Amino acid sequence: MKDHGRSVRKRTGGRRRPIRGKRKHELGSEATETQVGEQALKTIDARGNTEKVRAIATDRATVATDGGTTSATIEDVAENPANPNYVRRNIVTKGALIETSEGLARVTSRPGQDGQVNAVLEE
Repeated sequence: MKDHGRSVRKRTGGRRRPIRGKRKHELGSEATETQVGEQALKTIDARGNTEKVRAIATDRATVATDGGTTSATIEDVAENPANPNYVRRNIVTKGALIETSEGLARVTSRPGQDGQVNAVLEE
């Protein structure tokens, strides 16, 4: 039960107060909510020598079918189990059901992290 002295209770049930607040490298960032629209990407520096590409908006999806993969245009967000309000706002996240030119597809990638939308055709 190592939490580096943060919000851990003692054996007696008493509260152990944190020694310090969060450091800069421990802070997270807000999630990028990828919308359906003209392609817009944002590149940020991740830790180390890597870069992370975030999709602010996208209108293309790589859809996997039985015959291979094709590039399809995203028309609309049909369903999003992450948040029902995302459907109204046309926000694409992993697990969302999107309407494409190929048909209904389920998103398998994380557009806010990968910068691209990969999906599998639903039957």
